[in-house]
Amino acid sequence: MRLSRRGLLRAGLAGTAATALGGLASGCAVPTGSTGRNMVLWYWSGGLSDTVVKNAKARYGSSVELDAIQIGGYYRSKLITTMAGNAHIPDIAGLKGEDMASYLPNAGQFVDLRTLGAEKYKSRYLGWKWDQGIADDGSMVGFPIDCGPVAHFYQYAVFQKAGLPYEPDDVSKELNTWEKFFAAGERLKQRIPGTFLLTDVGAVFENAVQQGSKRYVDKDRNFIGDQRHVRDAWALAVEAKRRGIVSSIVNGTPDQISAKESGRLPSQLGASWATGDLKNEVPRTKGRWRVAQMPVRPSNNGGSFLSITKACREPERAFEIITWLLDADNQAQGFVDAGLFPSTPASYGMKKLQEPDPFFGGQVTMDVFGPAAQKIAVAYNSPYDFALGQPIKDEIKNVGVLGKDPKKAWEDAMSKCRRIAKHLGVGI
Repeated sequence: MRLSRRGLLRAGLAGTAATALGGLASGCAVPTGSTGRNMVLWYWSGGLSDTVVKNAKARYGSSVELDAIQIGGYYRSKLITTMAGNAHIPDIAGLKGEDMASYLPNAGQFVDLRTLGAEKYKSRYLGWKWDQGIADDGSMVGFPIDCGPVAHFYQYAVFQKAGLPYEPDDVSKELNTWEKFFAAGERLKQRIPGTFLLTDVGAVFENAVQQGSKRYVDKDRNFIGDQRHVRDAWALAVEAKRRGIVSSIVNGTPDQISAKESGRLPSQLGASWATGDLKNEVPRTKGRWRVAQMPVRPSNNGGSFLSITKACREPERAFEIITWLLDADNQAQGFVDAGLFPSTPASYGMKKLQEPDPFFGGQVTMDVFGPAAQKIAVAYNSPYDFALGQPIKDEIKNVGVLGKDPKKAWEDAMSKCRRIAKHLGVGI
């Protein structure tokens, strides 16, 4: 069975932040990277455009032999292990966005890209995305690849049948708050029994948190997952369950795919890369879908970086390659080839990204995702966010799927968070 991009993101989060930190802290003391004309680039399947990588090899072939290697399995673990083993370390290494916070405390393992002139490129990239690659000491570890602005995917005919707004601009305008979004879900269910606006409560909770400027741990290493921004997101998710607009179907299962295909799940909140998931999971729904802005403001899900390790013998040349790989034209190609949404606003108006998409009824989806990407809130991402956010996500899932009492679920989540925080040395 094909593993979706969403599944790959979740799989990549298997380890805790503490493990990642410990692995990198024991990294190489003596660089053992490439020698001579050889330069090694590590990334994962779909992490870069194959076309762009091929073109980079040709472009720089007269001066360097670029060996671009796709690493399978748990990428982060393999990179950390290789760096700790002080051998066969890549010169250029991809860093997945969801793992980025765990690399930043160990910025010394990477070349500070500011020393290579990165600042002159800053204005070409989304400001919030650029900032995610910078460590607390100001050093720049990661150069932006893609991002994942979230929007509202829906089935045009189903919304029309339910008496809801169905043109993308109208959906964006009339469902622009969570209350209006929930009310639309109630109307959908009343007009077409057996349908649900969203698969699960997690879609509400996680996107509501991601819409804001805070997560679970602050810069002073204190747990803030019990504060209002998380409580409000929790309350929204509970309200979605109470009003019956979310299903009890488990996300990512054959049942969910079947429900999408039949129109029983005609709506979802998804990142830009979910366009590819829909095309692969439910190809027979071609032409039925449209994309609108999500309620309130967009959130972000996914997006990665390229870094230069301290093992690199030719960091200036490596930086030259990175900046070419990730310029606006090549990022546009990355979206066409691999669904990598550009972190370069100059890409959004390019002809290759303004083509009508038959799967979405001829809609130019960039007209939704482009503006959304530029409205993402800047948030501090702690290396401990995953470990301390997961218990809360697990418990809200228990509320949605198992019907657990929300009050008891919250209490259990906070109890687990306190234990984990104590173990990690995070203030409570």
